[in-house]
Parts: sequence; C-alpha cells; structure tokens
Amino acid sequence: MGCCSSAAHSSKREWKPLEDRSCTDIPWLLVFILFCIGMGFICGFSIATGAAARLVSGYDSYGNICGQKNVKVDGIVNSGLDLTQKKYVFFLDPCNVDLVHRKIKSIALCVAACPRKELKTLAEVQKFADTNGSNLCSYELQSSEYTTDQRASVLCPKLPVPESAPIPFFHRCAPVNISCYAKFAEALITFVSDSSVLHRLISGVMTSKEIIMGLCLLSLVLSMILMVIIRYISRVLVWILTILVVLGSLGGTGVLWWLYAKQRKFVNEDLTADQFEVAKDNLRALLVYAISATVFTVILFLIMLIMRKRVALTIALFHVAGKVFIHLPLLVFQPFWTFFALILFWIYWIMVLLFLGTTGSPVPNEGGFVEFRVLGPLRYMWWYHVVGLIWISEFILACQQMTVAGAVVTYYFTREKRNLPFTPILASVNRLVCYHLGTVAKGSFIITLVKIPRMILMYIHSQLKGKENACARCMLKSCICCLWCLEKCLTYLNQNAYTATAINSTNFCTSAKDAFVILVENALRVATINTVGDFVLFLGKVLIVCSTGLAGVMLLNYQRDYTVWVLPLIIVCLFAFLVAHCFLSIYEMVVDVLFLCFAIDTKYNDGSPGREFYMDKILMEFVENTRKSMKEAGRGGGADGREIKLMASGASSS
Repeated sequence: MGCCSSAAHSSKREWKPLEDRSCTDIPWLLVFILFCIGMGFICGFSIATGAAARLVSGYDSYGNICGQKNVKVDGIVNSGLDLTQKKYVFFLDPCNVDLVHRKIKSIALCVAACPRKELKTLAEVQKFADTNGSNLCSYELQSSEYTTDQRASVLCPKLPVPESAPIPFFHRCAPVNISCYAKFAEALITFVSDSSVLHRLISGVMTSKEIIMGLCLLSLVLSMILMVIIRYISRVLVWILTILVVLGSLGGTGVLWWLYAKQRKFVNEDLTADQFEVAKDNLRALLVYAISATVFTVILFLIMLIMRKRVALTIALFHVAGKVFIHLPLLVFQPFWTFFALILFWIYWIMVLLFLGTTGSPVPNEGGFVEFRVLGPLRYMWWYHVVGLIWISEFILACQQMTVAGAVVTYYFTREKRNLPFTPILASVNRLVCYHLGTVAKGSFIITLVKIPRMILMYIHSQLKGKENACARCMLKSCICCLWCLEKCLTYLNQNAYTATAINSTNFCTSAKDAFVILVENALRVATINTVGDFVLFLGKVLIVCSTGLAGVMLLNYQRDYTVWVLPLIIVCLFAFLVAHCFLSIYEMVVDVLFLCFAIDTKYNDGSPGREFYMDKILMEFVENTRKSMKEAGRGGGADGREIKLMASGASSS
C-alpha cells in the first residue's frame, strides 16, 4: 500500500508542505484491521449458528425454523417438526406488543398461509384450516377440534383474527390494519391520539410524495446556490450580520429598560396587596433581565471592537473557500459519498444486530417455550458490536475530513493553480489509503473513547428518570454536558490534526500538537472565525430550511386531497436542514483548513525571495493591510501587529 518504505518521523517539526510522504500510525491501522476482523467474526458466528436462517425464514415458539425439517430440542414437546410446507410465522396475538423489550408477547406458529381476511369466530378459523391447509391453532390441536376442545381458547389465536399479509423476505404474517399497533404507535409518536390521525398523516405523505421529492430537490439546489452566493457577497454579508447582531442587542436592551421604567410607574399606582406583590416580582424580574442584557451587550460590543479587524480575515477565507469549490467542484459531492458509505455500513450493522438477536442455542424458558441464548463470554458480543458502530462510523467521517483536508492543502500549497492534479480529490483519497489510514483510525478511536461514556451516562439517566434525586440528576447532566463539550473540542482538534498530517505527513500525536500550537498562537483569529463564520453558516441553514418550508406551504396549499400538512412539512424541513448542514459543513471544513494553511504560511514565509507566500491574492492583501495598520499604529502597536511580528520572528528562527 505504499508503506514498505515507512520511516519514523516522530521528531520531525519542520513544515515542508507536500514535499514528501510517509506512512503514519501503522500500529493503529493494524489494530483497526484486527478490530474489523473481530466484527467479521461476529457476523460469521451468527450466520454459522443458524441465526440468518431463523431471521429470514422465521421460527416458532418451540424452536422450529419454518420451511424446513428441524432437530428435536430436549424438554420441548412440539420441537423437531417437519415444517417444509409451512413457510410463514403466525402470531396468535400479534397486537400484544411488549414496548419495554420490543417484542411480540405471543405464541408463534409456522403456518402454510396467512389469513387474507378477518376471521371472527373459531368456526371461520376451522374453515380456513380445512380450505387452505393452514392450521392457525397450536400443533397439538387438529382442525376438527377447534370448536369442541376447551383448550382452544388458549391454543387458538385471539379473536377476531386480523387480516394479515406476509412481510417480504422475512416470512412473518403482519396485520394489514396498522391500527392494530395503535398502542405501539402512540408510544413512538406522542402527538398521535388515535389511529385515524396516524392514517391521515401517512395518507398525506403518500398523496404528496411528488411534492416532497420536488421540495427535497429544491433544498439541494438552494444549498448549492448559497455556497456560490456566500463567496461573492461574503464581505457585505458578514458585516451586515455583525451590525444586525449589535443593533439587535442594543434594541433588546433598550426595550427591557423601557419596560422596567414602565413597570416601575405601574408599581407606584394604587394597587391591592396581591397586585402589588405580583407587580413587584415582575419589576425585579425585568431589572434582572435588563441588567443581564446590558452586560451581554457591553461584552458583545467590546468583543466586536477587539475583533473588528479580524473579521476581515473571515471574509477573505470565505472568498478563497469559494474559489476552492470552483477549482475542486467534486468537493460538493463529498457528503454524498460519505452518506452512502455510512448507509451501507449501518445496513450491515443492523443486519448483524438482528442476527445476534436470534443467535445462540435453544434454551427452554419459564413458559415452556424456546429462547435462543448465547452462553459464556460470547454473550457480550453485542457490546463489541456497539463499539464497532461508533468507531467505524467515526472512521468513515474522519476519512471525509482527511480527504477534504488533503484536497484543500494541495490547492493552497500549489503556487500555480494550473499545475493542480487533474483530480485533487482522488489524489487526496489515494494518499489517505496509501499512507494515513492509521492516523484516521487513531483519531476516530479517540472520539469513540469519549462517545461511549457519554452514551452510557445518557442510558443511565433515561433508566433512572424520575427515580434519582436532584443532586444525582444534576451530576449526571453535568457529566454528560462536559463529555459533549470535550467531544466537540477533540473533533475540532482532530480535524486540524488531519490537516497537519496532510501537509507534513506526520503521525497523529505530532500533527495534533503542531496544530494546537498554531491555533493557540492565533487564538483570537480562531475565535473570530468560529463565531462569525459559524453564525453566518448557521443563518444560511436557517434560510434554506425557511425557504423550503415556505415553498412547501405554498405548494401544499393547492393539494386538496387531505388536510394534514404536518408530517410532509416536517419531512421536507428535516431533509432541507440535513442537506444544508452537509453542504455548509463542507464549506466550514474548507474554511478551517484554509485558516491553518494560512497560519502556517504566514509563520514560515514572509514574502521575501526564497520564502514567498503560497496564499491567494485576497489573503495577501489582508496581510499587507495588517502590516500597514501596524506601521501606522507604531512599532509593536496593535494586537494584529503583535501577531504578525510573532509570525515573522518564528519564521526567522526557523
């Protein structure tokens, strides 16, 4: 894979963008490969123990797999039957759903056919068995005994037997009328109070499926248009939003103080004792709100005042990011490939999870029926499988980050853009596969280490809901919040570590350390980009969702076949937000990579012969303007001047 000539570069510190390439974090790649082999072992074990056959063909409550000959299970009377002609699983009480354990609490039988119409009496059940050869009562009852045997009330299905049809590929008889699962639906969808509402919602979605697809396509087009617009109006857009935020804060503070003054006059009027107490409480609340808003506005104004010059760098980076997408148009499609890879992996993971639910050896339970359980240490395989879900999902996302970082780094550090590779993204993918999969595996494992404890704490919190005291609840929520913040910080650091690896081909720890040093040296600029830039992109997501939702309301207004618009609009808005997030998160990622490249460029180059800048002209103009402002303010004056001076001194010392 290009790793035969791997060398140790842990002590390497000099930045040489794209000059050499070597393998990084090979031991972690080996660990990840071994872990994936373990995931494959779980899949193979579940299939080898017959779980796949039980999942697809189905099995009854006595351990018999439908549609084949079976082996006798010790202690179970109706096991070991020849069910070659009975290919479908039928539940005597299909609507008895256990919401806690997520299973149907009913005796399951293998039958020759599912009842295609409702059967109201045992006589009709008997007639169905005689006509279709499909006995819906337990195996020990003959069809002639359905109406005479006293055991029929227990061993025959609950009346009336609902109309059912086999589920494609899984051979289970499922009720056709979804109202059978009304209780289950109410537990999942809290706003549904009866099956008629759910039916109207689903019929609304089916009726407007063309409109939904059209609106989803509209959100896709709007996201692509917005990415182009941001490039061309970035300067105006950022300043307008900054001014609106400041004016909004000033206006909100003024309104609160006006309400406080008005309430104070009201308190001085003749009031009853109860009215006076209420008015006094409102006055105190307004005073607290007004003071808090004032403090917030003052802090915001000071931050804007300090960062006003650094906003120019955010604008320049947004402009250059637009150019990157012009030179690398395939970056736009990067979320699609990542989403496709995630979907394939999740489908595989869910299938194996279903296999694990039916794997193991047949064991009699308390009710005299059969359950399949994995005994010994292998019963903890699903824990391994859950860790695999998190690690491999994070690995796929990290591969996207490394691919984007590699392509943008290639663009930035290529002086003549005409000399760019024919497909920089494919070149970045090639470098990732040949050299840096170990780094991606290590970075994604670190995120997994933080995600797992947070998920465990969230599970404990959900299980103890309403049982724990206030102190325990507060501690749990605090721990979950701290782990969430830690995960976000590590994700941001990981992304910059991948950029450093793409630039200098160093291992993960070295790259993370070098990137962290660069970020600390440019802390104020990082804060500006992550506040102003993220706020702009967030407003872009809101704009796309609102535009798509408004278009949906206008289009659905002409759809008179139904009255409930809630579910179609929710589907459209969620899809619009997902699409906007995918596109604009790539834009945000490109901006972050460009910033790290820019910081490295200004630290090790000064524009002199032999140390020319790699940066774009608009970034060059930003550097020149900063230097001019530094000279005008006096030598060493101004925060920006000190930052450039530090960069220059760092470059000379290197």
